[in-house]
Formats: sequence, structure tokens, C-alpha cells
Amino acid sequence: MSMIRSRITAQGQISVPAAIRRKLGLGPGSVIEWEEHGDEVLVRRAGRYSSEDIHNVLFKEPPKPIKLDEIREAIRTHIRKKHARR
Repeated sequence: MSMIRSRITAQGQISVPAAIRRKLGLGPGSVIEWEEHGDEVLVRRAGRYSSEDIHNVLFKEPPKPIKLDEIREAIRTHIRKKHARR
């Protein structure tokens, strides 16, 4: 994609170019996120949930440790079921 530029107004506002809006599916009321990486800034469409929200849902409590013997037995059981003659 070629370099697309926007101008900042005196109030600190910018216009997102039409090609970028279409590509990201942005419309009136859409939210975008700004992320700093050294001297660069990444701008992206905001998701419904932050990565922290998703992490908290998936990892409410630490997983129960599983012993190696339990893993091996589970694999054996799965393979026996999968390849059993019917």
C-alpha cells in the first residue's frame, strides 16, 4: 500500500483516509487504539474486549498440574479408542 497521509487540525483531530476506513471496517462511532512502540505508533481498530479481559476469563485460576504418567495414560486411551476395530 502506498503512503497515505493525514493532516492534524489545530484541535488535534485527524481524518482517517477512506481506504483505511474501508479496510478496517470503521464508521461513525468506531473506536481505534493507539499503541506506542519506541518512535513508532500503531493504530488499529479496537476490539470489543481487551486482551486483559480475555486473559482473565480464560485463566481465572491457575490450571491444575497434571503428572506425566496421567498424560501418557490419556494418550494411550485416546489412541486405543481411535484405532479400535469396530
